[in-house]
Amino acid sequence: MAVSSFRSGRLPLFHHPQLPNKAASAACTTRSIGGFKKPNGRFSSNPKCGRALFLFAQYSQSSQAQTQQDRLSSRLQNNLENLPKLLEDIVQTSISTGPRGALRLAQGIQAFVGVGGEWLADVSRSTNEPTGIPSQLQLGLLSPLYLRKLFERMGATYIKLGQFIASAPTLFPPEYVEEFQKCFDRAPAVPFEDIQAILREELGRPIDSIYEYIDPTPIASASIAQVHGARLKGSQDDVVIKVLKPGIKDILVADLNFIYIAARILEFLNPDFSRASLVGIVKDIRESMLEEVDFNKEATNIESFRRYLEAMGLTRQATAPRVYNYCSTRRVLTMERLYGVPLTDLDSISSLVSSPENSLITALNVWFGSLLACETFHADVHAGNLWLLRDGRIGFLDFGIVGRISPKTWAAMEVFLASIATEEYESMASALIEMGATNQNIDAKAFARDLEKIFSSIQEIDTEVVVATARGTNTNATAVSANIIVDERQMNALFLDVVRVSESYGLRFPREFALLMKQLLYFDRYTRLLAPDMNMLQDQRITIVSNRRSNYRDNIR
Repeated sequence: MAVSSFRSGRLPLFHHPQLPNKAASAACTTRSIGGFKKPNGRFSSNPKCGRALFLFAQYSQSSQAQTQQDRLSSRLQNNLENLPKLLEDIVQTSISTGPRGALRLAQGIQAFVGVGGEWLADVSRSTNEPTGIPSQLQLGLLSPLYLRKLFERMGATYIKLGQFIASAPTLFPPEYVEEFQKCFDRAPAVPFEDIQAILREELGRPIDSIYEYIDPTPIASASIAQVHGARLKGSQDDVVIKVLKPGIKDILVADLNFIYIAARILEFLNPDFSRASLVGIVKDIRESMLEEVDFNKEATNIESFRRYLEAMGLTRQATAPRVYNYCSTRRVLTMERLYGVPLTDLDSISSLVSSPENSLITALNVWFGSLLACETFHADVHAGNLWLLRDGRIGFLDFGIVGRISPKTWAAMEVFLASIATEEYESMASALIEMGATNQNIDAKAFARDLEKIFSSIQEIDTEVVVATARGTNTNATAVSANIIVDERQMNALFLDVVRVSESYGLRFPREFALLMKQLLYFDRYTRLLAPDMNMLQDQRITIVSNRRSNYRDNIR
């Protein structure tokens, strides 16, 4: 794979010519210190010269030691000044966590022992291998594989944290980003009796006064919520009920408090973590997770998206489920049930519409329009959340994960996307520099050359994917499925390489950039399946413009 050869170190920035040491050069050719060294390279026996150099070296070492001591004293003084605030944070956080912290500690130990046992078994098997113990096993539970397994055993908070890592390649090492993309959010179903108890508590009235029927078998069960099909009493509307699992909020609070304390202590002990905004990252994770377990906020996101569709006259092309507010709360979300198929189900899509390509164009235009028309954009458009409905419209589902984009970021993102389509790498480099946070002076031309290497190498993989799909001898569904798997690896590698080379120039991107790129990669896969001859970024039928912001929002208001 061409990308892997790029990773192995062909970057020009690793090949800086060795700068000449002017001091050494001067010492070899002149008598700059009392004739200590002659032009012919022989050393002088002048004792005054030797003593002068000795005193100079002694002074230099003393000066360096003093500077180091001053730094240590300054750090110690800063730590002492920050210690009361740290202790106050630890005490307040511990109080807010309460006894649930002890329970989570016990569960954490159990998960640690379980995954540790797996690791020991794998090490035992590897000792008999001629190649020895793989490097991943040598890292123990800190290796990407076993850390992901540990997170999955730890439950809701850590699964969401794993998904955050997977969606934030600008913050975490690529091997962890790649591994945590496999972090599965699945959990055993909560007994239906517990779901009924939550419904009675939250809605404050008998269940049968609201719902005609609730299917006791869940449609889906994830770490945070469980979804059941139902029918409303009176209107007979088909709905789905999303119910927050019991005790999840307490688990999240306990876990996030522990993570916050750990981050505070790390920043206190090592200021380098402070410069990396470790606590800021943890706060971002905390805010994102707590929003996801507040269904009132998800309802607000859905209603904002529906208002956007109505204001722009798009209700015949796309929709999001209607929220029934009278039977929705912070822990219960009752929504219209939409019937359709994922955008990856080619056979079903072909039976519903004559032109899958037009349906994809509609989905792209609606999503791009929402980026700046709504306060938030749908930031999880995987196949399970983006459907073609039975009536031919595009259905956007599950607004639990959303993003917020600033005009500055989107303006730079727009140039970035346009430069991908036109292969103008200097424009691409300028857009990424504008988007990234850095205090360094960046060589834009060198950066552009490195980006060109990444994107030119990906063309070879594109051809291989198409050929492999065309030669498939199995059913169409099997061939298409293979295409999705290969393409996901390819596009993730592309994105990670862009991030990696950008970071080598000192750039750090906002998380919204990663969220946007992740959605564009999803749409890229849909394009390859439904409209393989279409260029998503160049097609005139797809509108990507930034001047819609004020017009859209004025219409919505």
